[in-house]
Amino acid sequence: MSTTELASLGGGEIGYVREIEIDKAAELLGSSVDVPADTTLFALYSADGTPMAIADSREGALANAFEHDLEAISVH
Repeated sequence: MSTTELASLGGGEIGYVREIEIDKAAELLGSSVDVPADTTLFALYSADGTPMAIADSREGALANAFEHDLEAISVH
């Protein structure tokens, strides 16, 4: 299976949530993120890896998946 075929799995139906570092959040948002250094952030990505939302809790990221009609899975 090619990388493109793998990325298209779950197209529009599956997303994944993973914990991210503050630096990664800043990279995704294109700016500095003004949160305390010990803050844990979670990102929701579409199945193809496109970032969709950032939240300060896993539950918040899962709620974003629900709002986008995505079946969410967690990635560790």
